[in-house]
Amino acid sequence: LLVVNADTGAVLGQVETGAVHGNAVDESTGHVYTGDGDSGTVSDVDPAKMTAVNSVDIGHPIDALAFDPKSDRIFADEDGGTQVFVVDARSFKLLGSVPIPGHDLEFLAVDPQRPILYQNIPDTDQYVEIDTRTLKVVKAVKTPELTKPHPLQFDAEYREVITGGKNGVFSAYTADGVKIGQTNGPRGVDQCSLDQTTHVLACAGDGKLWTMRIERGAAPRLMSVVDTRHDVHTVAIDPTTHWMWTVWAGPSGDFVQAFKEH
Repeated sequence: LLVVNADTGAVLGQVETGAVHGNAVDESTGHVYTGDGDSGTVSDVDPAKMTAVNSVDIGHPIDALAFDPKSDRIFADEDGGTQVFVVDARSFKLLGSVPIPGHDLEFLAVDPQRPILYQNIPDTDQYVEIDTRTLKVVKAVKTPELTKPHPLQFDAEYREVITGGKNGVFSAYTADGVKIGQTNGPRGVDQCSLDQTTHVLACAGDGKLWTMRIERGAAPRLMSVVDTRHDVHTVAIDPTTHWMWTVWAGPSGDFVQAFKEH
């Protein structure tokens, strides 16, 4: 896990956890939870101390993560699999898993007002709602306009699920799974990050960084596109400065770069 000063861009150090595929932040402690890819673990990293303070063996490769502060639970996608694993963030014990009606799970997001987790499923072009208390799938929402949906974000103020497909279609759904609208956007997007204050969605993939505006009760609106000239797949937004951070690997090393919202 690479730790960077978000004000200066200076690299502060690295914490060895395994090949990190996903992460989630506990804002109450500042700790970062990581999904450690083929290592098959979930780790708890204290970035201030530059150390992993806890780790749990899942026994399966781990991809994207989401943290639910209300239940103190970490939800971890099985990379290439059909399960969402659940870890107690305090005891750091594996509580179990949720079987998902699909394969090769992609991104997931927590509803901060309800005990619901949204999980994208690219091979069946849908997302499901998971009850974070009972750890059961309670609803499946078909998204036939999307091909292999990857990014998924939840706008807490607008109460909208935003999901996009590899075919360049992005759609907005209500929190209960009713379609609001769709728009043509960037093709080949891997993952996105949502600024909950400005309602700007930043998406990375195919060497480009796109921004879209989330509209209340309407389809997302494409704002800008930047050719980064690098193999970027993920992006994160600083909620204070609203800078968009991307990372990529090259022949001469690993790099991180910030872009400003327009």
